[in-house]
Amino acid sequence: MKKEFDLIIVGGGPIGIACGLEAKKKGLSYLIIEKGPIVNSLFNYPVNMQFFSSSEKLEIDEIPFISKEAKPKRNEALEYYRRIVTSNKLNINLFEKVGSVKKIGERFQTTTEKETYESRYVIIATGFYDLPNKLNVPGEELPKVSHYYNDPHFFASQKLAVVGASNSAVDAALECWRKGADVTMIIRGPEVGQRVKYWVRPDIINRIEEGSIKAYYNSTVSEVREREIILDSPDGTINIENDFVLALTGYMPNFKFLENMGINLSQDKKRLPDYNPETMETNVEGLYLAGVICGGMETHKWFIENSRVHAKTIMAHIVKEQSVPA
Repeated sequence: MKKEFDLIIVGGGPIGIACGLEAKKKGLSYLIIEKGPIVNSLFNYPVNMQFFSSSEKLEIDEIPFISKEAKPKRNEALEYYRRIVTSNKLNINLFEKVGSVKKIGERFQTTTEKETYESRYVIIATGFYDLPNKLNVPGEELPKVSHYYNDPHFFASQKLAVVGASNSAVDAALECWRKGADVTMIIRGPEVGQRVKYWVRPDIINRIEEGSIKAYYNSTVSEVREREIILDSPDGTINIENDFVLALTGYMPNFKFLENMGINLSQDKKRLPDYNPETMETNVEGLYLAGVICGGMETHKWFIENSRVHAKTIMAHIVKEQSVPA
């Protein structure tokens, strides 16, 4: 297997794929490395998930994305991005996790669990879906607690607590309730999140107001036990009978991974990585960021639709830099 490339792309999601397409068009030797299947994060989305964006806003490289409805679902996105990878014969290694990226002289060494690769440039397009924001409470390690949601059938006839009030939490609460779960939502703020999909938010509010789904506002989980959860609420401590907990409180980028590469992060809560928005190059020369990873803890800032341009931006800069001796 070839081990030296012009470019290594870490992450085989939509933006990593877009970078691969652009690199191929520019005649660069490249390799996309993905720790799971093609578009791993999308594969791990809930089975019934529907995107907030319309299909044309999820398109990459001007390849048409045709969906049954204006806003496509997970299975349609998997089909779309998979066909792009296979039909364009993109150079991608799947199920290969990157452990480190180190710059030695003018070149990078990208080490995975299987191999070490050398390249002049590296793009990090890893997203943020791997590290959940933990509750950090006793009992969070119990098998009944999950930070990821897949299929509502699993929770039928169970007492389910959904922690959070974002799109993922609201979708899970509604789907599980409709499959027969006894759903309680624990919401840290005074209301359902304002960023919840506009066609879904009235639904959850109506279900809460009619009493079909119980909700505790301005409340947090203080402890998880085998058969109950303990809440801190405006009314004091509350014990709720419980079978399962879905803690859908968001996710964060792997900041340690970025720091180990030498990327500077802001020291405030945003943890914004240091990069030039005109080139997407970080403070480490030859090392670029693409996609949602650029937003640090502001995970609502970048999406497929507004970060797909990163591929062309980066490749234009790399081609320009190609005249500089390695």
